[in-house]
Amino acid sequence: MTLMLLDSASLWYRAYYGMPDTLVTPDGTPINAVRGFLDMSAKLIAQYKPDRLVACIEGDWRPTWRVALFPEYKANRIDAEGEEEEPDTLAPQIPILLEVIDAFGITVIGVDDYEADDVMASFAVQERGPIRIVTGDRDLFQMVDDSRDVKVVYLAKGLSQHDLVNKKWIADRYQIPGDRYDLFAMFRGDPSDGLPGVRGIGEKGAALIANNFDTPESALQGAHDSHPALSANLRKKIIEGSEYLSIAPTLVRCVRDLALPQVSLHLPARPPDINPIYELKEKYGLGASIDRLIAALQW
Repeated sequence: MTLMLLDSASLWYRAYYGMPDTLVTPDGTPINAVRGFLDMSAKLIAQYKPDRLVACIEGDWRPTWRVALFPEYKANRIDAEGEEEEPDTLAPQIPILLEVIDAFGITVIGVDDYEADDVMASFAVQERGPIRIVTGDRDLFQMVDDSRDVKVVYLAKGLSQHDLVNKKWIADRYQIPGDRYDLFAMFRGDPSDGLPGVRGIGEKGAALIANNFDTPESALQGAHDSHPALSANLRKKIIEGSEYLSIAPTLVRCVRDLALPQVSLHLPARPPDINPIYELKEKYGLGASIDRLIAALQW
């Protein structure tokens, strides 16, 4: 009973930049993100054959409680009007995509004032495995759990060359214990989220810390106690970063205990009347993308 969790925004951004902008609706509205999203979803469903499927969306891409803790959180993505920077031709496509997803009966879930990552992390903890988290971002590596068969379908290199991330993949890629990615990220930082990490500590230093400590508190204590694995320079940087380290766990770690809505997660069954989907296909010029998803769902 595999549960597939789609990081919807990650997918539609990748679809938008990966599909030609010459794809348009009959009235000329760009439709490349919608078609790319549907095509990727169809391929993922066909490959992984999930029994359960959720398209996870942002309740808030920049939650107030994270911003209150660290005002620079994702501030690098804000436009002049204080909104999330988004390509002009992508924004009109999102309502169309959600309309099509709804017509297929795919469950869509977002929680107010929480990010899609928090929704996916909560599902990954609260639902039984196997679980496949589909994303192009690294944040969800922290949820990998081999014992419960929770893996990340990582799309950074594209769908055709994607990685299926388990603890060994993380260990091999970052030279750290596979279950300490969140600790590693706290020290290294994440420029895409506006998180600086600890000043002066890059990937190499963060990996050394993650190999010798399991929490930011133990690393800080090790710095104060002159732990032999830490050079004098690294100890100094850790101590100087103690203020940031006090909030880093809340910023970096996904929320795992959201009160998720009690709805069916099962892969949608073929509706008695499929004509509304074909009407959307014609209305928006979605062509074979609709057919591929229908085939993947085995309708």
